[in-house]
Amino acid sequence: MRPSMLSSCLLLLVVGTRGVLSSAIRPAEDELAKRDDADETYLASHDPEDIIPTTETVKVTTRTVSTGVAQVLPTLTDVEPHTAGALVSTLTSSSKPPLLTDPIPEPTSLLRPLKSITAEEKREAAEPTARAEDALAERAVADIFAVPVATNAPPAAFPRRSDHPVPRKGIIKSGPMQTNKFYSNFFLGDQDEPTFTMPYSIFWSKGKGPAASWGLAISHTEVRQRVYGPVEYNNAASYYLNPLGIQSMILSAKELGKNTVLQVTEPTAFSARILLKKDASSSSPTITIPIVQGMPYVSGYFRGGTPIIQSGVYFKSMTKVTTNPKANVIKYNFVLMDGRSWRVYAYKHKGDHLDLKVINNGLAQATKPFYGIVQVAKDPKTSGSGQLLDDGAGVYPTGVKLTGSVSGSTGTYSFTFTRGGHSKGNLYMYALPHHVASFNAATKSKVKTMKLQTTAKGTAVLVAGNVWTMTETGLPTGMGFAPWDSAKGGSRKALSAAAKRSIAPIALNEVSQNMIAQTDIDSMYFSGKALVKFGQILYIINDLLGDKPLAQAGLVGLKAAFGKFAANQQRHELYYETAWGGVVSSATYTTGDEFIDFGGTMYNDHHFHYGYHILAAAYIAYFDKTWAAQNKDYVNMLVRDIANPSTKDTYFPVSRHFDWYHGHSWAHGLYSSLDGKNQESSSEDIMAMYAIKMWGTMIGDTSMVARANLQLAVMARSLRTNYLYTSDNSVMPAKFIGNKVAGIVFENKMHHTTWFSPDIEAIQGIHMIPVHAPTVFSRSKTFIKQEWDAYFSKGRIDQIDNAWKGVIYANYAVIEPEKAWDFFNSSDFQASWIDGGASRTWYMAYAAGKSDSI
Repeated sequence: MRPSMLSSCLLLLVVGTRGVLSSAIRPAEDELAKRDDADETYLASHDPEDIIPTTETVKVTTRTVSTGVAQVLPTLTDVEPHTAGALVSTLTSSSKPPLLTDPIPEPTSLLRPLKSITAEEKREAAEPTARAEDALAERAVADIFAVPVATNAPPAAFPRRSDHPVPRKGIIKSGPMQTNKFYSNFFLGDQDEPTFTMPYSIFWSKGKGPAASWGLAISHTEVRQRVYGPVEYNNAASYYLNPLGIQSMILSAKELGKNTVLQVTEPTAFSARILLKKDASSSSPTITIPIVQGMPYVSGYFRGGTPIIQSGVYFKSMTKVTTNPKANVIKYNFVLMDGRSWRVYAYKHKGDHLDLKVINNGLAQATKPFYGIVQVAKDPKTSGSGQLLDDGAGVYPTGVKLTGSVSGSTGTYSFTFTRGGHSKGNLYMYALPHHVASFNAATKSKVKTMKLQTTAKGTAVLVAGNVWTMTETGLPTGMGFAPWDSAKGGSRKALSAAAKRSIAPIALNEVSQNMIAQTDIDSMYFSGKALVKFGQILYIINDLLGDKPLAQAGLVGLKAAFGKFAANQQRHELYYETAWGGVVSSATYTTGDEFIDFGGTMYNDHHFHYGYHILAAAYIAYFDKTWAAQNKDYVNMLVRDIANPSTKDTYFPVSRHFDWYHGHSWAHGLYSSLDGKNQESSSEDIMAMYAIKMWGTMIGDTSMVARANLQLAVMARSLRTNYLYTSDNSVMPAKFIGNKVAGIVFENKMHHTTWFSPDIEAIQGIHMIPVHAPTVFSRSKTFIKQEWDAYFSKGRIDQIDNAWKGVIYANYAVIEPEKAWDFFNSSDFQASWIDGGASRTWYMAYAAGKSDSI
């Protein structure tokens, strides 16, 4: 990092998903104030003397260049271009980890096996096999995203509310609304924090910044501007981030001013439209801006407004290009004071062409009203980049349709971009590295050489055409509940007699624990983990130890524990609220604490919280199909809240958490954030989709299973690139991959830490929990070996004396099952080494199932 950048950057404090969002720790009021201060000051990180008033005019000289006549602005002498921006480099953490570490009392008596099993209790569902899931896939519809999970109202046991602690600000839409998507900063907070469309960030200037504009600012940062944190672990930078609030180019209108309002309309899982109106009473917007991830141009539709182009970096020159790129489209080339080139295209629908006049170094204004599309794009000035931008000029995306299908262990999915604008030329979009790696041959043939750096997902490459099709092979079709390893034939259910003898007494002890006491608590997250723990124990007892009578006895207790949630009788009941359209905890409504239970009421972490409950339901359904039918509406409600596939379901938004462009989910809900959405636990992201796969299998929902298998494959690919780093990772910065895991992934940065602890076992371990069947699917053996060698080998694991030790050893069982077995089977084993959301029974069976010699 250049010293000059550090001295001119504003270091800000921000809070996020886990950490302060703890049911036990409420952030201090001064910390909340710091978050508000950060939001207020990121557009004020410049010297006020560096603002050029819009009323100031300068003398412009002209010179002839190859493309036209360039208007050259004077050299700045008394103001500085705003090129450094603001940095958010600090996180506020709490002491609440995502592990259940309270001591678990020994059972007062051991559970007695049921002497007889009734016909009702024998109704087991079939566990997945590759052949069975292939048959399921053949029965699935051609488009697995076309069929909703359900369309009925949520069960009556869940009270309806029409209010929510967060108001719908500036949203023009009725019904369910997206809460965790890339554009949510446009309707949260002050509506002026960045939206990361990749490769740009865009934000409402709202009269702030050196341009003092009321238009939409566009920023693009390059590798040279990236800021790295200090080295903390394994010779790697602790974070990397990009400066915020740089107003490289601003698309605005003369009519916009202090009364301007911003509204969001047509929001979907993939896109939205931003409306800038001169005041609240205006019947139509001055500028309409469709936003879609990967768009190479920021396009604004004018209906008679007077366009202006502004910049806080300031213009060095503006050239009106003599030759129009296509009919009714004109072009301007801007060079900024930082030496970077931007293109402005204007496609008129009627009336005169856009005629821009330079007023000063920060302002170019149209001489008359304009009807049509004005587009702004950065030109990397690489071979052919100008021609590509010219070809796509006047064309823009307005939305995306997702389709997909699965055949056997191969899945395909497509993005069909809705095209608007000019009839000539290609629609272009930027693709991320994990997209390109999975493109089919037809799509790969349309990849161009033009590239731009993204903030945190590597280098994006331009792709021509309205359709991208991606293929994933090796879907986990045969993965069930048992320890799983595709290299060893899939599910591993056969244990040796010696292993069974070692596991059996521990399983008896753990299944005899008080299930109600461990699950009837004030957190959907922690209760879900405990429910899954007992579901796993029952599965091991029934299928791997072969003690069906004991499993049936335990099932009685697990059904009772789960039943409190199905009846909505837990500590904090759930509401179905119609303000946003979802199922939320009542905790914030009743306590006033927006951060309770990790912010569940605010739509934080729903896929983690509900994922555990869905997985627990799948375990119970495996034993009792009648129970599954009786509880189907409740469990499906949870699935619909986090992973509704279809707009035909009018109670929930489509794909609340999962971001199909990034290939993973965002945990961050209804909180504005300078660095965009974030997610910490990649392994719990996997868990949630695995839970849906297993629940779908138990109830015979073929499309649900197919979607889950496909999404697991997409996620595994994205995680290998963006979250879990082997030494040959070429997408993330070389200075960062030594961390082995990202830590917390934001849209604008990566930070190798957690929201709750700076300790290495927590930072690495949060990407391990829970260790179960899909662990090796997303975490390759090569990665696990490299991570172990980096942090836990040579006796370093023995320096850890907390519940993360058990998590890390369970993860180690993937590559060294015998060593993991010895740890869990040791007579010196301590209960404090096990997370209360896991069990020694499961970890021992997991290790034994991975080995051919235990």
